[in-house]
Amino acid sequence: MKQVLFHKNDSKPPFETITPACGIIYGLLYLHIKNFEVKKLFIPLLILLLAACNTGRTFKKAEDAQDAGREFIRASLDGDDTKAEFYLFQDSTNRLLMNKWKKDYDRLDVDSKRKYKDADILVINIQPLNDSISTFTYSNSYKKDTTTIKIVRISGEWLVDLKEILNSKDDMNLKDPFNPKDTLNQKENINPKK
Repeated sequence: MKQVLFHKNDSKPPFETITPACGIIYGLLYLHIKNFEVKKLFIPLLILLLAACNTGRTFKKAEDAQDAGREFIRASLDGDDTKAEFYLFQDSTNRLLMNKWKKDYDRLDVDSKRKYKDADILVINIQPLNDSISTFTYSNSYKKDTTTIKIVRISGEWLVDLKEILNSKDDMNLKDPFNPKDTLNQKENINPKK
């Protein structure tokens, strides 16, 4: 049974926060306003530092496999590669898959991107395999394609491992009767050379 896990219409996500350095800078600005004896050069420097703080984004670590999967999928549907990469297990295969996803997403027309952003995540199944690996099978309300990703816990952090998508595609190819390798094996079994 499918359930809607995360609606796009929700208010501002709770995972975006201000970094501690920016909080310190805001405090210094407040003190400067209260104390006029501070040197005049302090204001331009403070404004420059404050502007630099607003360019960075931080995200809340996933509390469990469902949280990591939901955040990653939502970011993928929204085209937010910075957030998606935060929840991605960083190895060479996952980085290659992520780069391919970015290129494919950038090629979409404006209407398709809007439909993905408005789509809901439809959870089909979340299956824990053990205490540190779960599979997350889902589709979305725009495209009904079913996808399974693996969520792994590494050093206490839940991260998405996209290699499960490759495994699913390999399984489909093995079942495909038009796969040349399977056809060759079938011919050998029918006409054994002895």
